[in-house]
Amino acid sequence: MANIPTSDPFTGPLPAADPPGGMAIFHLPTGTYDTRAALAFRGGSFRDVRHFAASAILVQHPEGDLLIDAGFGDDVAGHIAMLPWYERPPYEMGRTVREQLDAAGYDRNRLTGVVLTHSHWDHSGGVERLEGTPIWMNAGELRYAAEDPGAKVYRSVVRGHRIHEYTFENRPYLGFRSTFDVHGDGSVVIALAGGHTAGSVVVFVTLPSRKRYAFIGDLTWQIEGVRRRVERPWLLAKLADQDRPQLREGLSRIIAVADRMHIIPAHDLGSYAGLPALTAATIK
Repeated sequence: MANIPTSDPFTGPLPAADPPGGMAIFHLPTGTYDTRAALAFRGGSFRDVRHFAASAILVQHPEGDLLIDAGFGDDVAGHIAMLPWYERPPYEMGRTVREQLDAAGYDRNRLTGVVLTHSHWDHSGGVERLEGTPIWMNAGELRYAAEDPGAKVYRSVVRGHRIHEYTFENRPYLGFRSTFDVHGDGSVVIALAGGHTAGSVVVFVTLPSRKRYAFIGDLTWQIEGVRRRVERPWLLAKLADQDRPQLREGLSRIIAVADRMHIIPAHDLGSYAGLPALTAATIK
């Protein structure tokens, strides 16, 4: 069943990181949509209905907070209607990122930006109501988002937002060659993965507790892609992924470190278990 190139587990020292006190992460779930496991990863069952997460992660840092992705927007029904008919899933709407931030009494002036793992509808829809918050994108994803039909919703929700283009450096991180260290302390590192879209990324986060996370976007839709070393079924991969060899390469790198950190595919609901929710009591 495995179709990702075999590689030895990563056994060397993990990259240096000096996360400051006061760092924290929070899970902001905005809803789910339904997909058969057979369409999510090779070897999945048609009888197994997966509730794909549409979530954001708030990363608090003394030098400025970031959101990783933004989940569903207010007009999720309209956003789904913009997709091809065969991509329109049943869904359940929760509270938007903005609603959750405001309900917790969070000061949105603390947000320095939204880092999109990529620009598809279920990652970008929620930026529409985050007025004044810059959208962080790299050059490759900006090109993809400007032209590809898969970014149609993104183009509709980012009107009026400032785009902050960040630049990768040639500083390898766990096998990923192009990276951007957001704060210069190793606590939040964005790595170019590509494959799914031209500029899709993995965001590595290290907390003061030394707990490490890898938010891998859509390198795989479900954690089985990591545990079973499998990619999407052939037809879905052909429809969804721009560069399958590059995607396999990125997924192989994540598999190699899977026993060294908490891996979270964006749509794997169970992978978010244990992450705290944002409340007035948990805001630092």
